[in-house]
Amino acid sequence: MKNIIYILIVVLVISWVLGFVVFKVLGALVHLLLLLAVVLLVYNWLSNKKST
Repeated sequence: MKNIIYILIVVLVISWVLGFVVFKVLGALVHLLLLLAVVLLVYNWLSNKKST
């Protein structure tokens, strides 16, 4: 499960960078992807703290 979250975070960040560089028209959607990636990263970090 942890690997899937990291893969999803990487895909979302890459999509954010590509979207920001290539598609400047969809600025709000691009920033939502970044926000989702950050939320998943924080969730994964907090779930690791609780399990140890």
